[in-house]
Amino acid sequence: MNAYRSDESRWRANRRGRRLAAVVFAVVAACGVVSACGGDKAESSAAPTVVKTQSGPVRGKLSANTRSFSGIPYAAPPTGDLRWKPPAAPAIWTQERDATEPGSRCVQSDAPGSLVGGEDCLFLNVWTPRDAAEQKRPVLVWIHGGAFLAGAGSEYNPARLVTSGDLVVVTINYRLGALGFLGHPAVAHDDGQVGNFGLLDQQAALRWVHDNIAAFGGDPAKVTIAGESAGAMSVCDHLVSPGSERLFQGAILESGPCELQVDRQTAVARSEQYAASVGCPGADATVAQCLRALPAAKLAETPLQFTGAGDTGLPGPIVGQPLLPESPPTAFRSGKAAKVPVLIGANHDEYTFFAARQPITAEQYPELLKAFGPQADAVAARYPLAAYPQPSLAYSAMMTDYLFSCPTADMAKSLIRTAPVYVYEFADPNAAPLPGLPSPPPFPLGAAHAFELPYLFDLEGADAPSTPAQKDLSDRMIRYWSTFVRTGDPNSRGLPEWPRHTGDQALVLHPDKISTTDAARDHHCDLWSGVPTP
Repeated sequence: MNAYRSDESRWRANRRGRRLAAVVFAVVAACGVVSACGGDKAESSAAPTVVKTQSGPVRGKLSANTRSFSGIPYAAPPTGDLRWKPPAAPAIWTQERDATEPGSRCVQSDAPGSLVGGEDCLFLNVWTPRDAAEQKRPVLVWIHGGAFLAGAGSEYNPARLVTSGDLVVVTINYRLGALGFLGHPAVAHDDGQVGNFGLLDQQAALRWVHDNIAAFGGDPAKVTIAGESAGAMSVCDHLVSPGSERLFQGAILESGPCELQVDRQTAVARSEQYAASVGCPGADATVAQCLRALPAAKLAETPLQFTGAGDTGLPGPIVGQPLLPESPPTAFRSGKAAKVPVLIGANHDEYTFFAARQPITAEQYPELLKAFGPQADAVAARYPLAAYPQPSLAYSAMMTDYLFSCPTADMAKSLIRTAPVYVYEFADPNAAPLPGLPSPPPFPLGAAHAFELPYLFDLEGADAPSTPAQKDLSDRMIRYWSTFVRTGDPNSRGLPEWPRHTGDQALVLHPDKISTTDAARDHHCDLWSGVPTP
């Protein structure tokens, strides 16, 4: 913890030297726009798209109801010698920076062996109501999902949350794959920690929000962090990371398998294997030089530090170090989570998203269950093939409960010890499929993984809710989420009551009716209690 705090102190000391320069440059830039430093207030007030950050002025754009500022650097480009280094403070600029288009997404695979994005990618995007300049609105910081392998903040258009919820919304990029989470000792931090560069990026973005969001009309004392899938896993990490303390006042976790963390020993072993596979074997000082000299294209594949549970694996946060002392579920059970309100949930049919890509046969089903060892027969009895139209649906129901619904129920039960918790289950059986899935799907997907996202965001490439009932559910979800960001409680007048979690109740978000259920009972969580990850 002390080592991390010293890193944060160096960040802030580095910025303090720039801050005075930023103020001077901002004044000079402002004086250059108007006839004199004290005059022509009408012209300056007529340009609400220009905002002065601590690094320099940015110029966004207006729509009918929002202002948006895209591609703002919150840290220095992590390139050259800064590849596999904690994020450094961004450079100062004096002229207005064009913030009308998103910055590059972080390096990620587009197809086997090919990459999109760039290493200079530590950008964020700010969305506000059109008149937000003189307000102090609550802030939602969105951390994108994508298995720590893909995604970008710019994929999420939060205009409906901004306007209907009266919020300031920030979406961020962070380093992914090998560049974000390689746990090789040759590129360890100064204090000996390995990996977690993407998590450090997120913390740097949260510090940027703390220091700058007031200039955009946001309240730095009213920040909620939120994310889906790997983004929700990240939120779990921030709830227990000492370096994230006091940077947020609420948390939203959507479909986060937060148990899929990796220990340092495993991460180091797999990262060393990975380095050797890209032509940098060994453990001496030359390995770091070799790795930093590689072109980004050489890093198209990524070390899969967590594997198992039927998943193909993913890189990601490494536990057992000062930045992240233990896995979030373990810390939650010990009452070590940040004492902030939490909204948490999962989708009714999470795993169909994954099974649709590779359907299974009746013959494969019992073979797959062997991964559960002594519990395989009990699992087969609870999810018999005869109870499902297709083997893939039996497997999906089982994996949904095992990886998503029951860990969510367990985390919620633990978190109620420290702060208010509100649990949901998204259950639209006819939600539109997301891009990238087989079309038509091989079986009904139901409320699959990430299918709730278009109900909250205008998601790049995805269809919006289309029926009147779905549109109404979307409106209600936006009201619940935005009310939670404002007050720490999702309930407001005109919405069905969302009960505070006491260990059993979850709000079912269905287009026909919003109701409550015991999600742990519905998803056979008594079976999965204590079953380890294969």
